[in-house]
Amino acid sequence: MKKFIAVMMAAVVAASAVAQEFNAIPRAWKWLDDDNVIFTYDGTYADQEAFSVNARTGKRTEDVMAPAKYLEFPINPVGAVNLTYSPDQTMLAFTRDNDLYVVDIATEVETRLTFDGTDVILNGYASWVYYEEILGRPSKYKAFWWSPDSKKIGFYRFDNSQVPMFPIYSAFANPEAAASQSQSPRVTDLALGGSLSETRYPKAGQTNPQVQIGIVDLESNKTTWADFNAADDQYFGIPFWGPDSQEFFIARMPRLQNTIDLYAVSAADGSKRHVYNETYKTWLDWFDGVVFTDNGLYMAREFETGWQQIYFLSYDGKTFRRLTDGPNWNVSIVRVDETKGDIYFTAKRDQVAKQALYKVDKNGEIVALTDPHYNATGVSFSPDGKYFVASYSNTKTPTKVGIFQAKGGLKSTGVHNVCAADYYDVMAVDSRTGREFKHQIVADMQGPDYDESKYALGQLMYMAIEGTWLPAMIVYPKDFDSSKKYPVHVDIYGGPNTPMVRDRWVMPTAANQWYSENGIIQITIDPRAAGHNGRAGLDLIYRQLTVTEVHDFCKWAELLQSTPYVDGDKIGVEGFSFGGTMTCMLLMQAPDKFHYGIAGGGVYDWALYDSHYTERYMDTPQNNPEGYEVSKVMNYVSGYPTSYTSLRGASVTWQSPESVMLKLTHGTGDDNVHHQNTLQLLDVMHKEGKKFDFMIYPDGMHGYRGYQGEHFLNANHEFWLKYLKN
Repeated sequence: MKKFIAVMMAAVVAASAVAQEFNAIPRAWKWLDDDNVIFTYDGTYADQEAFSVNARTGKRTEDVMAPAKYLEFPINPVGAVNLTYSPDQTMLAFTRDNDLYVVDIATEVETRLTFDGTDVILNGYASWVYYEEILGRPSKYKAFWWSPDSKKIGFYRFDNSQVPMFPIYSAFANPEAAASQSQSPRVTDLALGGSLSETRYPKAGQTNPQVQIGIVDLESNKTTWADFNAADDQYFGIPFWGPDSQEFFIARMPRLQNTIDLYAVSAADGSKRHVYNETYKTWLDWFDGVVFTDNGLYMAREFETGWQQIYFLSYDGKTFRRLTDGPNWNVSIVRVDETKGDIYFTAKRDQVAKQALYKVDKNGEIVALTDPHYNATGVSFSPDGKYFVASYSNTKTPTKVGIFQAKGGLKSTGVHNVCAADYYDVMAVDSRTGREFKHQIVADMQGPDYDESKYALGQLMYMAIEGTWLPAMIVYPKDFDSSKKYPVHVDIYGGPNTPMVRDRWVMPTAANQWYSENGIIQITIDPRAAGHNGRAGLDLIYRQLTVTEVHDFCKWAELLQSTPYVDGDKIGVEGFSFGGTMTCMLLMQAPDKFHYGIAGGGVYDWALYDSHYTERYMDTPQNNPEGYEVSKVMNYVSGYPTSYTSLRGASVTWQSPESVMLKLTHGTGDDNVHHQNTLQLLDVMHKEGKKFDFMIYPDGMHGYRGYQGEHFLNANHEFWLKYLKN
């Protein structure tokens, strides 16, 4: 049963075939103690499908129930949002009606901590722009943090009263949402008139929420406010408690986002102590994944070498030193062993399109603990640091999950290899002895009947562009013949530091095998700003989003058109969100290179997107009007060649498919990229008499789900058959 759990096989080929060819892989794991780790297939640890493995002996125990802290909450107060355990597991914190509460688990006694929550005053519940851009969607709007000693809670208080409200209209009445909505945004039921969601959404250059930072002492129920001026035009990052629970560390940026300051805020009186300052010529990213130790904190920063390096910062701010070197990117600090002076981190370092686990010692020597020829994810160390769990794969190797000994290492070159190296048969080897790392394979997605020859699988390829290498993932038709010519489907995104190309296993599904079966080459490509080339690639886009990206994507198209087996007149491109923006730009600025496109949920005028994201790269519309104009899709509509011969009622007869065709799509419920973007683009295209396709999804969000997702997929396949195969 465990091997064939359907949740792991969404949208795959026939279940009967999948059952023998592919096994399910655990989705999550947690260490129970130094030796035992529990794995679950559905992520809940409560489905009776969980099992545990002893790292020392390899003994596997089936049908294990996880400790109570991993399961559902023992109590569930009415209207509670974002229930969160205290570190000592005795209390739960939550928000209700935009106020912050705690409840004692043993007695079920609630204590209200704030008293001014409204639809515009949010205590411990994030304003939209913080949720989307700073705290992240996995936060589920949560904006409060327990202290390690379980005696205090730090929280953000948002004042949205001056933030512009963007209305999102639904054609459907939503009485449940209207009646139960206690958090922002507010939903109003209009009955037969539909419903209205009132989102406090600051667009570029508009007023942001004011933020106060409170620290509640649970013994006195007193709130101490941090010494910041809420009226300043500023942002605050994800805060961190110090290990002694006496200081709450707060990162602050001005609106321009080119400098960052770290403060230690006293939990006793709210006074702030300046710890660290950093500036950069374009923009800076937030502190992410900070690790606190007894002596100071460890963090990954990218301002100095052009790559991400690990730094140590003492709590008094007097000691600051760099601990790594080389082309590290996408760094995540996993563990710090101060006793030995070892730091464990995952990064793209030796391979441009995949990450491995590394260790840097006190002398600065870096070794790989997983083979860089595989993409390693989900790394989790045992409490004593002797073992770790990781999943690993590459384009040719179905995903495996293993338990590894945390010793030895493969000497890191610190050079991004871009050649197609042979894949190793072992995960990693000891650089001193040459022996394989001891590890146990806990799960292997490759089933007994797996036959690689049945599927079209991805292959890495590279393109040199202005002194850098860019990777792409290409999938050829199953019966590929290099003497023939094939149409090409290009998959793009293009957003800053968001690579699409990763050397990892992708389950063969009916959806991703469709192109191969229909004789279409698939290729996924990235521009220089996607994150393969460190800050050098990212800095190219500052104050002019889409300009460098269009250039890079066109270079990819030129490479494709020069390839003998590519039909240079049938190159289609598809992207969503930033990818939708780029798809439109390519068909309007380079219709000789990209002939057909499907653009979904794109930003077509950056003045219509949110403040924090847009201004990070573009500054405000007031300060950079030229950049906003050059990045505005509407300004390039005239370059799109497909038009009606007459706008005045002339009869139209069907002809063979046009040589250039754009399809636009958007969901009316999109709270991220408002469909206002598409409506304004449509208006310009109508005025200029352009011929195009359009599909709207009622109440569709930023990405279509359920029956809308199925319809979107089927409609797109029909589009590609019509224009690439006709």
